[in-house]
Amino acid sequence: MFKIFALLVLWGVVQNGHAVLEIEITEGVESALPIAIATFTGDTYTAPEAMEDIVRSNLRSSGFFEVLEKQHFPQDIDSTSQLHYSLWREAGVESLLTGEIIQTGDNLYRIEFRLFDLVRQKRLSGHAISSVRREDIRKAGHKISDIVFESLTGIRGVFSTQIAYISTSGSAPNKKYELQIADADGHNARTIFSSSKQLMSPAWSPDGTRLAYVSFEGGNSAIYVQDVKEGRRFMVSAQSGINSAPAWSPDGRYLALTLSIDGSADIYLLDTRTRRLKRLTRDSSIDTEACWMPDSKALLFTSDRSNETQVYRVSVRGGKPKRVTFEGAYNAAPDVSPDGRQLAFVHNNGAGFRIAVMDLGSGAMRILTKGHLDEGPSYAPNGKMIVYAASERDGGVLAAVSANGRAKRKLRKAGSDVRAPTWSPFRN
Repeated sequence: MFKIFALLVLWGVVQNGHAVLEIEITEGVESALPIAIATFTGDTYTAPEAMEDIVRSNLRSSGFFEVLEKQHFPQDIDSTSQLHYSLWREAGVESLLTGEIIQTGDNLYRIEFRLFDLVRQKRLSGHAISSVRREDIRKAGHKISDIVFESLTGIRGVFSTQIAYISTSGSAPNKKYELQIADADGHNARTIFSSSKQLMSPAWSPDGTRLAYVSFEGGNSAIYVQDVKEGRRFMVSAQSGINSAPAWSPDGRYLALTLSIDGSADIYLLDTRTRRLKRLTRDSSIDTEACWMPDSKALLFTSDRSNETQVYRVSVRGGKPKRVTFEGAYNAAPDVSPDGRQLAFVHNNGAGFRIAVMDLGSGAMRILTKGHLDEGPSYAPNGKMIVYAASERDGGVLAAVSANGRAKRKLRKAGSDVRAPTWSPFRN
């Protein structure tokens, strides 16, 4: 089956696909942290969505927090209120966020916020974000969410990151393919490239400024790199035959590609400075979907060289690939966690194509999802969430699952087929 499926993907027959995504939370963690988020005060500020609603939605969607609804607050609270700690403890709330939005100029605001530990009865932190424009209020909300998340979990938040994906809409002969980017919560989606021809396999550069992807705009597959902010794009590979599955090295110098220069689909390294190619695999099977280990010393990829679809590892110096996955007859589309300890991939044990993770040290595997055709896992830069594409009756949707499998959410978009998600790196 893999040869058929992989060839369809490589030649662009499998549809990929998105704009404003709507988050649907399907499950939360069993031991979520209880938190209350008060109304951000400020008489001179009005916006379509309140700051507290942005932060509340972010924290709830992470699966790490149980957010108390305002109607259940044990006391009326704002940035100047005297806290009655005993009331909050009786309500089972451990943390409280308060804030104020102050206008400091024409379309300029200062946002002050404080995080309280209600159990230990003390303020954990106080912060201020200055010179915020009205149109950047949501961005500030993501920053506040990141600060709160890290303060309470010790883990860097990913609310200020982005997700790139392919959206397909319409039908032949008016089908439209769009490479789009949205905030991690699905808002502020924008198209950076559109085409009437197939688009596939977006991949972020490690600095988050560029995307590599496959386009069939010239009739055959070709790989392009595009500047996300400026929109400039250039072709990096248009070999005869297959040009597919780009993956950036952690230092941004190399792109791993799947090319069929001599007729078989193999993994190559392209030096983006010199444009020189180095062949890593040499086999009559299909080798594709390469991803890098964080130390840049090796890559993992999908191959059917054992007459089964499995994940293999190969050194950047070349040599004989070593098999990594052994459980089940189908394991594909690998993505390594940022710390290099875990591997996410598509697994089929006869019950459907589902997202699984494996400990690269012990080999222990766990299935995270329950779909029938889940594909394309991509780790968040903190390693705590995985975004992937799931198939439903009306097309592909984006979904996310925590790396431990306890929190799940779906990101929906009506009227288009959404595929090939890839989570951006942190932007420092």
